[in-house]
Amino acid sequence: MSVMRTKSVEQSIADTEEPEFRLRKSLSAFDLTVFGVGVVIGAGIFTLTGRAAHEVAGPAIVLSFVVAAIACALAAMCYAEFASTVPVSGSAYTFSYASLGEMFAWIIGWDLILEMFLGAGVVAQGWSAYLGVLLEQFGLALPPEISYGGVVDLPAIVLVLVLGALITLGIRESMRVNLVLVGVKLFIVLFVIVAGLMFVNPANYSPFVPDAVPTEAATGLTQPLLQFFSGSAPMAFGVGGIFAGAALVFFAYIGFDVVATTAEETKRPQRDLPIGIIASLVICTILYCAVSLVVTGMVPYQDLDPAAALANAFVQYGQPWMGTIIAAGAVAGLTTVVLTLLIGATRIIFAMSRDALLPQSLAKVHPTRRTPWLISIIVTVVVALVAGLTPVGILEEMVNIGTLSAFVLVSVGVVVLRRTRPDLKRGFRVPWSPVLPILSAIVCTYLALNLSVETWLRFLIWLALGFIVYFAYGHRHSRLGKDGGRYLNPAAPKIVARDDE
Repeated sequence: MSVMRTKSVEQSIADTEEPEFRLRKSLSAFDLTVFGVGVVIGAGIFTLTGRAAHEVAGPAIVLSFVVAAIACALAAMCYAEFASTVPVSGSAYTFSYASLGEMFAWIIGWDLILEMFLGAGVVAQGWSAYLGVLLEQFGLALPPEISYGGVVDLPAIVLVLVLGALITLGIRESMRVNLVLVGVKLFIVLFVIVAGLMFVNPANYSPFVPDAVPTEAATGLTQPLLQFFSGSAPMAFGVGGIFAGAALVFFAYIGFDVVATTAEETKRPQRDLPIGIIASLVICTILYCAVSLVVTGMVPYQDLDPAAALANAFVQYGQPWMGTIIAAGAVAGLTTVVLTLLIGATRIIFAMSRDALLPQSLAKVHPTRRTPWLISIIVTVVVALVAGLTPVGILEEMVNIGTLSAFVLVSVGVVVLRRTRPDLKRGFRVPWSPVLPILSAIVCTYLALNLSVETWLRFLIWLALGFIVYFAYGHRHSRLGKDGGRYLNPAAPKIVARDDE
């Protein structure tokens, strides 16, 4: 079928040299690592750790983070292999195009647009909430109608517009701002860890793995899809609680895949992309585990406040000023998350537009800044509207399902590309292939099945809309589909697409 045509790696790389679509190569392995840490570490490090410990895992939440990190590492290695083999903007979209074909590439590109648009909007709302807390510490307050949870979330809109202007200005300038903010964020996280160690009581770690207890099951459209089909009642604590906690905190790691979207702007992508992806995951795992040990050591897990565990732990020890420090860390942390998601969204749409699956005119880069300026403006406006006008709390799981679907297809794509193109030079290779990539796909599928029925229904509606757009526009305009499957690339006129008809 023509929808299964694949775009060769050589074609993808040749596209990056076309003058009107060429991005500036200015990023190093250090930049990519900072980029990854910037998008992964957010407010969740101050809140999610305590909630997961209180509700499902107890002190063993540190093991949950390790299990989740292992699951993420499987997907991260698949991303690293692809990124070092196909150093082209678009991340999972580009990888799928080279291995699984145009239809799968479109699906994953459409999913990634969902993930990053909604992700940036949701995180901007969280930033607004923490900004409100921080302002209250200084005796300031915004009118409720134009702040977090109001009719219009004005701070979230302003944040997105400012960061959108920054990414339109240039990737180098964006990375400089990101570096400063990540430095502030890491300083605050490390300060909180060191300060918290002074209040740790070893007795709070016993029992390290609390006895398992049944929990109240969700019903209707809010129950996990797996529970809907199996009818099994969920359990908390015990060994099962460790894995339930891993499923919960797995989403604290989401974002490292955004590193791969900057492949074309990396100086030495075959070497630097795997380093950036894997190093950022390792750093984040260490920080998550450290915060988990501190918060469960300061307060017995039964007494943790699920909403603001770390801040309230310091309040219990007569240190309310630490709440201000934590709020400042969250504001800095969430700023970098929004920034990196905006960059990721623009690079995904840039790759899809360059392939003419979306209007190709969008992909023109600025003649001096070398940024996809038109796409950056569109992404900024859409995300600002999502952040400012969308009711709080209804979009988070949509971000998760979009990410997990991308992880599954990238994992499968590694196996396929190993078989179809064993000749390609790979700067990084997933060990024990195809076992680890298949295991990655299975783990990510399992986690996706733990999302609610409601989320799956919304996801299917989004996919249906995507198919309509693809067959109405993308399939008919695709560069790969023109001229009977020949790829019309003036920079590489002799390269012919492989058509799996």
